[in-house]
Amino acid sequence: PPAHSQSDWIGPPDKHSNLRPIIFYVPPQECPLERRLREARQEAQACNQRFWAQQNRAFHQEKEEFIYSRLKAKGLERRDKTGQKATLNAEEMAEFYKDFLSKNFRKHMQYNRDWYKRNFTITFLMGQVALVRALRRLRWKRKNVGN
Repeated sequence: PPAHSQSDWIGPPDKHSNLRPIIFYVPPQECPLERRLREARQEAQACNQRFWAQQNRAFHQEKEEFIYSRLKAKGLERRDKTGQKATLNAEEMAEFYKDFLSKNFRKHMQYNRDWYKRNFTITFLMGQVALVRALRRLRWKRKNVGN
């Protein structure tokens, strides 16, 4: 982002996680509470990036292995005679998706619990930051009205 920017910047989707990375704006006079909030948001983003990159890699690898094993069982090659990639029908792929989700159920539940904890913390910190900023503006107005 440009040096004069005063907001977060959101980038294009990551090729592994499919999540859009964020470059967080750091204000020049960032107070410790604002820093905690920014760092909590950065940590949440990093955890999400890691989880979904790993999950997507596993998904694609297992999907390719599943397709290959099914094609092999049918006596087919990965590519047909025209060079097109061979595919399976919707019912066969639905079986893979169901198995993949079942196998990763606990991992997704743990991810969801962690995600909710992180977001609760972020929401709580956002409330504190908003309160501190409101009080700061109120004191500033009172000080300037008194002069």
